[in-house]
Amino acid sequence: MFEASGSQSLAAIEAKNKLSADFKRKGILIALLSGLCYGFYTAFMTLGMSKGVWIDWYGANKAGLSAFAITYLLGAIGAALTDSCSAGWAVLISIVRGKLGDFFRCLKTKPGMVMVVGALVGGPISSTAYVIGLQKAGSIIVPISALCPAIGAILARFWFKQELNARMMLGIAICFGASFMIAIPSLGGDAPEGMFLGICFGFLAAVGWGFEGCVCGYGTSMIDSEVGITIRQVTSGLSNLIILIPLFGMISKGGNTVELVTAAFTDGSSIFFFALAGLAAYGAFMFWYKGNSMCGAALGMSCNGTFSFWGPFCCWLVLGIAFGMDGWAIPPIAWAAAIVMVIGIFTIALNPLDLLKSKEEK
Repeated sequence: MFEASGSQSLAAIEAKNKLSADFKRKGILIALLSGLCYGFYTAFMTLGMSKGVWIDWYGANKAGLSAFAITYLLGAIGAALTDSCSAGWAVLISIVRGKLGDFFRCLKTKPGMVMVVGALVGGPISSTAYVIGLQKAGSIIVPISALCPAIGAILARFWFKQELNARMMLGIAICFGASFMIAIPSLGGDAPEGMFLGICFGFLAAVGWGFEGCVCGYGTSMIDSEVGITIRQVTSGLSNLIILIPLFGMISKGGNTVELVTAAFTDGSSIFFFALAGLAAYGAFMFWYKGNSMCGAALGMSCNGTFSFWGPFCCWLVLGIAFGMDGWAIPPIAWAAAIVMVIGIFTIALNPLDLLKSKEEK
């Protein structure tokens, strides 16, 4: 009788371990999917900003816009349009899944407000910096922006006193080394105009997303991931529209800001691609949050960081191959650096010895 009971207990433990392993494996796949979605978000947003009215704005005559407006105001409008489309998808999905009430209730809570604060940095600042970087330097800035896990680890050490051991510091050094590899072409005298500025904005995006990752880690641990992503995208879209765009509009000279925003939101030639970019952005953050909850923040962060590879790849695939646009071929050093970046991110998030121990336990 006791032997039968012991066998049943052992079988139950094995079944539980198998379920846990399957759950974690599924979480890893979901987190990896977030990196892929981020790659398509980058490609479709860039494609949208090359169609319709955007051709006139970035064309030879610049539609009478100042250099400041072309660089910063248009970048903010592109980010706002993408985030607004993403917010629309998020709200629509919340309505379909019956979670819109939870969205409004969570806004009044401390975790909800934490998500709002993180989105204010990750949205108006990082998203706009990311768009400007793409316009100035192309998809080469994607691996630069993928420094956000490394920066997040550094910020977490100072703000939340989280562990930053020798292995994690090695991973951070690898990530920054990969960024230097990418930046090498911009340091020479024959570098394309604006590339160095684009790389700087890519780094600014990484800093903002690193901050957002630290802050929102608290919020997403206490609220539903779908509700969290809705708060994030709605906050990001609105803050871009009512804070950043008016600010840049006042600073820039030439062009009516309201007319530019209206033209961008009603342009039939480009809005379809922004809608696709918004859906991909929703998937990127949604799968990131969900993957983190299933396989752990460290492993989820490393899987999401693979967008350092998927970003340039999707841009090359969509813009270069599918639409035949020039300038989206990836230099060999950038491909190599993207792979090195992924290795660095995994080094920050995981101890290789732990993987070996897991295999031995099995």
